Amino acid sequence: MRVVARRSHSLVLESVLVGAGGALLGGLVLRPVGCAPAGALVGGANGALAGWCGIYDWHHPKGWVAAALDSTWGLVGVTGGLALHAVNAAPRDAGYVDDLSRRQNRFVYERGWSPRRRFAFTAGNVVTGAGDPTNPRRRQLVERHEDLHVWQGRWFGPFYPALYAAWMAGGTVAGTWAWARRKEPSLFQAVERRAYYYNPFERRAYAADDNWPPRRLQAMRSGERDREPGEAP
Repeated sequence: MRVVARRSHSLVLESVLVGAGGALLGGLVLRPVGCAPAGALVGGANGALAGWCGIYDWHHPKGWVAAALDSTWGLVGVTGGLALHAVNAAPRDAGYVDDLSRRQNRFVYERGWSPRRRFAFTAGNVVTGAGDPTNPRRRQLVERHEDLHVWQGRWFGPFYPALYAAWMAGGTVAGTWAWARRKEPSLFQAVERRAYYYNPFERRAYAADDNWPPRRLQAMRSGERDREPGEAP
């Protein structure tokens, strides 16, 4: 009980300190554009939650870099991450995965909201829909593919969602054009291939996971049916 109490007190202290630091950095970075309160709110909320869950690895420089970027250059992505936290909090348990989150510089949910069934989704420093954490393949997906997305968001900052969305839009147009010219039998797959799989951010993440080209893309190219349910995308 004493060990549990000490850990609880430590996390409370970490939550307060990281939250205060995040609020300070977030407010300072957005002060020049007149959005200091918004920056402080986002940075502080993320910092408090990150401190309480103990996600940042303070024993490694990478943890300090992650914390600093999440409260400054990566604020846009972190805002999306906070929205995911809120959605995952209700109405059902999203299954927070502590061992894939603690001191890993990210939050991971087993279930939670995802725009596509069976696909994990990352916004800011939050990974949701990760799947069964006891499945080695799903753990690798989080540790390689999704973790790279977390860092892509940190390095590219506000440009990351803009660039990703721009590629998706262009890929949608290109895929629709290819389908209209009857070069592809399925409109959905024509768009999916160009907008999602050929997206440089996704291609790099799949390669980092030793999964390029993914089986679904290979199936599209060869005209085979989709993979069996339960396999990683």
